[in-house]
Amino acid sequence: MSHIVGKSAYKSLEERINKFPQGAPPSKTLYKILSILFSEKEAAYVAQLPIRPFTVKTAAKAWKMDEVSTRKLLQQLASRALLLDMDNHGTEQFMLPPPMAGFFEFSMMRTRDDIDQKLLGELFYQYLNVEEDFVKELFLSTETRLGRVFVQEGVLTNENEVQILDFERASHIIKSASHIGISTCYCRHKMHHVGRACDAPMDICMTFGNAAASLIKYNYARRVDASEGIELLHKAYEHNLVQCGENVREDVTFICNCCGCCCEAMIAAKKFGMLHPVQTTSFIPKINDNTCINCGKCAKVCPIGAIEKVTDEKGTQFMKINEDICLGCGVCVRNCSKNSIMLQRRNQKIITPVNSVHRTVLMAIEKGTLQNLIFDNQAFGSHRAMAAVLSAILKMPPLKQAMASKQMKSIYLERLITMAKK
Repeated sequence: MSHIVGKSAYKSLEERINKFPQGAPPSKTLYKILSILFSEKEAAYVAQLPIRPFTVKTAAKAWKMDEVSTRKLLQQLASRALLLDMDNHGTEQFMLPPPMAGFFEFSMMRTRDDIDQKLLGELFYQYLNVEEDFVKELFLSTETRLGRVFVQEGVLTNENEVQILDFERASHIIKSASHIGISTCYCRHKMHHVGRACDAPMDICMTFGNAAASLIKYNYARRVDASEGIELLHKAYEHNLVQCGENVREDVTFICNCCGCCCEAMIAAKKFGMLHPVQTTSFIPKINDNTCINCGKCAKVCPIGAIEKVTDEKGTQFMKINEDICLGCGVCVRNCSKNSIMLQRRNQKIITPVNSVHRTVLMAIEKGTLQNLIFDNQAFGSHRAMAAVLSAILKMPPLKQAMASKQMKSIYLERLITMAKK
């Protein structure tokens, strides 16, 4: 595969990627990454694809190619995890995933020799950890977050057990998934290639549903059943890894088991903590100062440095949790040998989007790019797809609905919303 950047093809692909609510800021590093993953010809083809699921017929029309040749090329791209190959209730569909969570990660979710993964890892480190524009775009550009944290279930009290909802449990996501795929952790694999990896488990990245089925089909993930998935979840707990998954209530597509040193979400939480780059859990830890012995272990295991030992004006030392940045994961609770930390419900209610369409539409409205979803190369050209967008808008508060209508500058959308409410 050529590593020579064809400016027009890769520029077109970069513009296509930026139709997603979570974009990828242009840079020389991004072009180098794209030139490793896509040939110049492939970049030109993919740049013409919708950003939502599409059929072979849609791609063939966009490419002005017969359907047999189109399917072959789509499957070739899917075999390298550049597209996802899905069965949607018996209909064959493909989807161009966003960079993250998407084809950036997929490229490093197994060891492969068809691309230079060391070079790719170095470029990802440069683009995400040094340049930072992409990370800020990914985690901070919208009020609705891409990812959310799951609480470590073993530390919940009986009262919390009664209050916690199914979608807040990583175990429920695993047990209810139609497909479960386990892959190499992209973040630690990337860090391995720049000499910065930790010793946390690598074979522990979880994908679910159609995304998992496609990755399993092309050997980017290994199929496991729910019982092994639960075993791996507990293995993650034992290594003080934080579960960070898709910020939706239904059909969660991924759960990453994140360390504080390698994983993008945790690094972002350290750097931009008060801005909450990932959605917190509904819980917050509270320290019992009467039983706490100030051993400091909670501070050592906190993945984002939200706990520290402080000294008051009288010289008394105590452990303090920075609630403004705390994720509510429960790692500190699990590691307190004196049971001096307990989780309590946060005062503010955490709002989680219903599904990926709801989340994507919310993010698009907040970025002012809703039109990209509705008028994107026939992506939402069908009544069914338009109905999905409209349904997501109707789940939003009136202010967001007004923002959607204003962005579209369309009496058509306003009438649709009004008619649907009747």
